[in-house]
Amino acid sequence: MLLSLCSPALAGDLIGQTSTIDGDTLEIHGTRIRLWGIDAPESSQLCRDEDSTLYRCGAKAANDLDAFIARRPVNCMPISLDQYGRTVATCSAGSTDLGEWLVRSGLALDWRHFSKGRYEAAQRDAERTGRGIWSGSYVEPWLYRACIRANGSPTSCSDDANAHP
Repeated sequence: MLLSLCSPALAGDLIGQTSTIDGDTLEIHGTRIRLWGIDAPESSQLCRDEDSTLYRCGAKAANDLDAFIARRPVNCMPISLDQYGRTVATCSAGSTDLGEWLVRSGLALDWRHFSKGRYEAAQRDAERTGRGIWSGSYVEPWLYRACIRANGSPTSCSDDANAHP
């Protein structure tokens, strides 16, 4: 559920140094920000690389995002609030849209339900070139979360029959 733009919590852009919470969540000045239109693997989620070796793809997404930002100021334009009270926003470091960078790097997926395909070309590029999660197999983050909510373990939820490809 997304809340309206007229909420006082969405009064203006958020600009500053970030803390990377996970592959699609940042914090600026104590405000949690969920990157709009993408979904990155969860911190505990595992993927398989090109050799079928399991690796912590959620942790990799967070670490790579943190390294990319490299303590530069981040500018976030709020769009809404999510069901957990986080600000949902598009964010950039310099002139780079962080959502697009994550998807193009193969560290997150275009979440069409919300993005309406804004990051579709970036995802096709990552898939075509085998970057990030596209180099091996993965479970969509939304399916992983549903499995965990149903009392699955990180390992079993990361490596099921629904994995790509």
